[in-house]
Formats: sequence, structure tokens, C-alpha cells
Amino acid sequence: MALFSSLTPVFIAIICVLIGVIIKKTNGEKEKRDIKSKLTSRPWVDEDLKDGTDHTLDEEEVDEEWQGLEENVAHVPFTAERYSEAEMIKRSQTFYELLNKRRSVRFLSDEPVPREVIDNVIRTAGTSPSGAHTEPWTFVVVQDPYLKRKIREIVEEEEEINYKKRMGDRWVNDLKRLRTNWIKEYLDTAPYLILIFKQVYGRLPNGKKKTHYYNEISVSIACGILLAALQNAGLYTVTSTPLNCGPQLRVLLRRPANEKLLLLLPVGYPKKDATVPALTRKPLEDIMVVM
Repeated sequence: MALFSSLTPVFIAIICVLIGVIIKKTNGEKEKRDIKSKLTSRPWVDEDLKDGTDHTLDEEEVDEEWQGLEENVAHVPFTAERYSEAEMIKRSQTFYELLNKRRSVRFLSDEPVPREVIDNVIRTAGTSPSGAHTEPWTFVVVQDPYLKRKIREIVEEEEEINYKKRMGDRWVNDLKRLRTNWIKEYLDTAPYLILIFKQVYGRLPNGKKKTHYYNEISVSIACGILLAALQNAGLYTVTSTPLNCGPQLRVLLRRPANEKLLLLLPVGYPKKDATVPALTRKPLEDIMVVM
């Protein structure tokens, strides 16, 4: 009996060790499963295309004072143009019909486009709302043939890797019906390339970083307005998100570190023999819910 009593602490210690080993092994297996799951669901990681809304400034870079240029912004009277109900219905229908003709066109002509039109559509995109009116966008317009060729080389090299390794079979198979691949001829032929960069933070006059709230959403809205402006002007494009190309293109175009590439738009007229997939859009009842 005395022997049993003396061995009891030893047994308890052994049991505790065994429990610890089992828990550690279970947690290790769970961690492996979690890592495997993440790798399966996201085969590629593009830092530039990550949502930048969670960007936080380093503690030593935060300015304790308000980050705006003016503490009090004057408010002025606002005058709105008011239409009759009939005119509102007519204008909304006309605008819908215009944008319903918008298609992603991958076969673009090298026919010149007036530069003033490009200036105007980017001015239009710049009217977009933004978080705390930070206007966190930069529109880089490329018309130089050498730069367009270098952009195409960078994009096609990365896109071939994307299609063959990073994107995964499901994604590639979903694109087959659209007949897309890593060859981007339009990057050479389009008279203009517009590369839209999101500024994940800005700079104050004293050199410290300035928070750009909702920069991802703000720039995305501006891109939507830009697409509408291009359609209104009779120009066409295809929305391109060049995966894993951002850093190289940023260096090529000499953009600062706070700018991350969000979208690349080749802009021009369609070729005479251009084709597009015979797609349909969802009807109103499938995209709108009235409560």
C-alpha cells in the first residue's frame, strides 16, 4: 500500500505528459490541415491586389494632430438640377441602354484616339467619392511604344505562370469558354494603356504618412466611373488585373512605394473584325431585392 502511494505522483506525471503529447499532436495536425486548406483555396498571393483597407501606419509615423490640410472646410450652397419624372425615366433608360452596350473587347485597333478624350475621361474618374476626400488614386497613361512593349513582356511572362501554376484548374477551366490566355496582343496595339494605382497611404507636408481611408473601395468606384466615361466617349477596353505584375510595373513606371497597381485598361477602338463572347446579363429580378 505504501509502495502504491509512493508511485502515485509518478503515475500522475506520466499521464500529464501523455495528455500533453496528445494535445500537441492534435494541434499540429490541425495546423497542417489549416495550412493545406489555405494553400488549396488560394494558390497565388498578389500583395498589390490585396484589399488595402486594413493598412495601418507604424506607431512612430502617426501624427497626433489631425491629418487634414485644413481644420475647417467652408461649406457652400449646393444647387441641384431637378428633372421632371418623365425626363428622369427617359434619361435613366437612355443611360442604361448606353452602358448595356459595354463589352470587354480584347481585339483593339491601333487607330489613334484624341488625347483630349483620355484627359476628359480621367477627369471624370477623378470626380469619384473617396474616404475622407483623400482621392487615393493615380492614373498612369502610357502611349510610348517602348513602354507598352515592356508592359506586355512583363504581363505575359507572369500570366503564363498564372495560367499554368498559380490559378488552378478550376479557374483556368472557367476561362476556357471566354477563350482567354496569357497572350495579350492588345497591350501593344491599343493606342493607350491606363494603369490605375491605389495609394495605400499619402504624405503630409511634414513627410509623415497620411492615412487613406477605404483606398481600395474608393479607387474601385473611380474605375467604375472611368469605364462608364469610356463607353460614353465611344471607346472600349477590357478590365485586366495583372496578377503578380505590380512590383515590376511600378518600377518600370517609376511609381512610389505607396502606390499599388489595381487595374490595367487598354483603351481604343475595336478592330473591324473584333469578336466578343455571346454572353447575357442577369435580369433585374435576379440582381435587385426590394424590401
